[in-house]
Amino acid sequence: MPIDLVHKALEEQASLRGSKKYLTFEKDKYSYREINSKANKLANLLHKRGISKGDRIALMLENSPEFFISLFGILKAGCVCIPINTFFIQEEVVYIINDSGAKLFITSSAFKEVAEGITDRCPSLKTVMTYEDTKFSSENIVRLINKVTDQKPQTEVTPSDHAVFIYSSGTTGHPKGAMLTHSNLVSNAKACLERFRVTVNDRFLLFLPSFHAYALMTCVILPTYSGSSIIILGSVADLKKKSFRNILLFQRPTFFLGVPQVYTALIRSKMPRWFVKFVYPVRLHVSGGAPLPEETLNRFREKFKRPIVEGYGLSEASPVVSCNTLERQKPLSVGPALPDVEVKVVDENEVEQPVGTVGELIVKGPNVMTGYWNMPGLTDMTLRNGWLFTGDLAKLDEEGYIYIVDRKKDLIIVKGINVYPREIEELLHKHESVEAAAVIGLPDKNSGEIPVAYIKPKPGFTVSETDIKSYLRKSLAHFKIPKHIHLCEDMPMTATGKVLKRELKRRVLNI
Repeated sequence: MPIDLVHKALEEQASLRGSKKYLTFEKDKYSYREINSKANKLANLLHKRGISKGDRIALMLENSPEFFISLFGILKAGCVCIPINTFFIQEEVVYIINDSGAKLFITSSAFKEVAEGITDRCPSLKTVMTYEDTKFSSENIVRLINKVTDQKPQTEVTPSDHAVFIYSSGTTGHPKGAMLTHSNLVSNAKACLERFRVTVNDRFLLFLPSFHAYALMTCVILPTYSGSSIIILGSVADLKKKSFRNILLFQRPTFFLGVPQVYTALIRSKMPRWFVKFVYPVRLHVSGGAPLPEETLNRFREKFKRPIVEGYGLSEASPVVSCNTLERQKPLSVGPALPDVEVKVVDENEVEQPVGTVGELIVKGPNVMTGYWNMPGLTDMTLRNGWLFTGDLAKLDEEGYIYIVDRKKDLIIVKGINVYPREIEELLHKHESVEAAAVIGLPDKNSGEIPVAYIKPKPGFTVSETDIKSYLRKSLAHFKIPKHIHLCEDMPMTATGKVLKRELKRRVLNI
């Protein structure tokens, strides 16, 4: 019987290989059967507490076995899981709970400041549940589920039912919830499995935050769908600890899904050559969440003798749209579309553009969301004639490989001429002194807009505005050279290491 529901993947693995090691977290190990049993208990507890099919449940947990139990338990109960960014403050969480009408908030003592008093601000919220005793008002899940059966819940869930709402980080205005069905997510897992050739013998390393659509699909749902094992790190910070080398040595992860910042850190790491050559176990590195500079790709291949396979996606597409193939990786390309996914590049009149011409990338496939929760107007703007309008500017080559040029909203128009920030950022990342870079457009009376660069230097390096401009003049036309270059110690970033340009612009313009 084909897997057509997200939680059915866990049930199928528990049936086929119940005793297999599913999760490893610190010193603890969990089999497929154990996690499935705990998820059943949670689902039955939810029903016992009056939670019904279709109810929304907010989930705010760090990477942990409890995240898996919660996610699959919520889905088994026929409810919609709303993973919440663990960096959010209470104000942001309150908005999402109120907007979604969530009836339950599952969290932990790590988010005491968020959880304390939150029921008073959220009329729909019945209660807060945690996996431990806390000093704020909450119910202990562990004690409660010990009193219920672990029999499979008798809830009829269909592939067209919503499984997850992914809320954007809300860099402008309020966050919007992309509604994803079981069918959306399962189709994406199936396509990723085919593109990455995942097997039951693979061991995934999960360190990116599970609330993010990228990690949720590629490090939680995909390996569960394939019957693989997952090694859980609490956060990306664990990669910097001495224990990381022990994980590579003794737990032998084969699948590493990261973001450009992580690969930059690995390049700088003091990993001995003999370790890389004879011990390093990872067979496949995937990069997503933010554009991968060509310099990072080349330096990583030089050090580790392995490529990074770059992909592209967005929450509205469950999220993976494309990825380079194992046989062929083209620098600066995010690869061809996944199986069963169609892409086109169109102009402002929605006319398909020829090969090599820049336009807006649009996507069609079983992975595309049903719409934005409570936002019919925005849904109609984003989903048109069966296509998802991504807002990303891209071009296709003759083999169907996609090249993301920039965000449509990030395009800078200087005296009527298009300037793509990513072109400038690619050059900046190649400079030996630059750790991170972002280019934004700011209003200008004479030119309409001007490009302005923000640069974070590498530790121990010094660089000046004059140096950078001199360096850029060797490769860029004069109108593309940033008029101002600001050196800064830090920049606003998403959980996956993408610079929040709108937040950067908001700070600069004080809006």
